[in-house]
Amino acid sequence: MIVYRCANAEDLEGIKELQQKYHVSTIKEEYKKDGFVTTLFTDEQFLALIEKENGLVIALDGDKIISYAMSASWEYWSEWPLFRHMIQDLPNTEYLGQRLSTENSYQYGPVCIDMEYRGRGVLENIFEYSRRLMVKRYPILITFINQINPRSLKAHTDKVGLDLIKTFDFNDNHYYELGYDMNKPVKGASLE
Repeated sequence: MIVYRCANAEDLEGIKELQQKYHVSTIKEEYKKDGFVTTLFTDEQFLALIEKENGLVIALDGDKIISYAMSASWEYWSEWPLFRHMIQDLPNTEYLGQRLSTENSYQYGPVCIDMEYRGRGVLENIFEYSRRLMVKRYPILITFINQINPRSLKAHTDKVGLDLIKTFDFNDNHYYELGYDMNKPVKGASLE
């Protein structure tokens, strides 16, 4: 049985192993079509996410970490240039009838799922677990997906129900920006 919970410092090694396995710089070329993560996080960045944001959720099969999903305030993400670009653009973006801000939205992702567990409801459940944590703080989720990662876009729009808001470019990369109404439970999630 797969268990979903908030990560703690003791989970760091398993999270880093999963990140390394599916990072765009280390993933086997033939697996890239099935999705990958693009940002490498340090121990300190993971720990800040765990301890200050309560924003790192994991899925475990026994004691093996098979997935993680990250969520945090824009303040947490502001050390990365791409996120600073997104923060500056928030006031230019409207979603659910609201102009976005650092107060009414947060950044979700990346999410990483071991290939062996994909297509088995892990995405829907880890997203729902994370949503339940973050809905207490924010009404709107915002995320982005690199346009070279179509599997992730399809999974997040079809399985979870994220809405495509717009596209944007940063550092010669092309991205989809997506949003989600945090008051809406994920259809198909089965955490109970």
